[in-house]
Amino acid sequence: MESADRLRHYQALIAPGTAFRDGLERIVHGRTGALIVLGNTPEVQKTISGGFPIDVPFTPSALRELCKLDGGIVLSDDLSRIVRAGVHFVPKGNLPTEETGTRHRTSDRLSRQTGVPVVAVSAAMATISLFMDGVRHPVESTQLVLARTNQALTAMYSHRLQAVQLGRALNVLEIQDQATVADVARLAQRLEFGRRLELEVRDALVVLGVEGRLLETQVAELSHGRDRELSLLGRDYVNDGPGAAGLEALDDTQLLDLSQVAAAFGFGRSHLDDRVRAHGHRQVYALPRISDDLAERLMGEFGTLQDLLAASSTELAAVEGISVQRARMIRDGLMRMTEAALNDQLS
Repeated sequence: MESADRLRHYQALIAPGTAFRDGLERIVHGRTGALIVLGNTPEVQKTISGGFPIDVPFTPSALRELCKLDGGIVLSDDLSRIVRAGVHFVPKGNLPTEETGTRHRTSDRLSRQTGVPVVAVSAAMATISLFMDGVRHPVESTQLVLARTNQALTAMYSHRLQAVQLGRALNVLEIQDQATVADVARLAQRLEFGRRLELEVRDALVVLGVEGRLLETQVAELSHGRDRELSLLGRDYVNDGPGAAGLEALDDTQLLDLSQVAAAFGFGRSHLDDRVRAHGHRQVYALPRISDDLAERLMGEFGTLQDLLAASSTELAAVEGISVQRARMIRDGLMRMTEAALNDQLS
């Protein structure tokens, strides 16, 4: 399991609504503090001095009561059982750590030595920390995470709204054969910012647990169709170029620079004002009752949006799998699409 996936896994185990989080909250409210090892591996057992084995089912109240004792707690790998209590841990003293308090210093070194996550609850500060892979991850309050997540959702909505507006403007320019590198790059930029915000929000939803369920619908709505649109945009203009993958390589500061966005997307050294011609994937895939296979055949036959718009019903019917009736339907759909795009321009 990769480090990021492993972190999300344990954040989910600590999230609000879980039995383990309930137990931790009881410890915080009781002001007793705790050191809890999330796994009973041979490496952990080598660091144990003292304490006693109990091997009982995990319950929040049992965790709270056992943490009143001196020493730490060892849980089973799946956190379903309390394996040992009252444990004194003796990790290697020469392991590097920036922690100062005894409990947090021991937790950091113990996690580094054994590779097993360790949770420390501070009695004085009433805070919860997860030590894993040499990093301390504060377990923030639900209210703080919710506030930050709502800010990210607001930003997602703003970028989505801008992407919709830029997409409509690009539709008009494509139909008029007036699109430039800058027009494409602006849309790609907004879509990529939306993707990054979604990843941030989804990480927060893991941390929120049951408290984040109501936000999941908003995330799904704001991200619906975005990745497909970004993929089709790449196919429209950069063919086998990096497209969305190129944008992922940019950091947030670079993503603000439209020239760097254009270069990463696949336009290379092209000037932002250079004219570009769309193949038409975004427009064709938006037509009603057009399957992906049929859309691909149309693109393969006509090559560009301008050639497709200029095609007659007879020419459309010459494409394999397209009947005369379907050709008329496609032709009507293209005309309505053109009219709608031009009406958007006027409104």
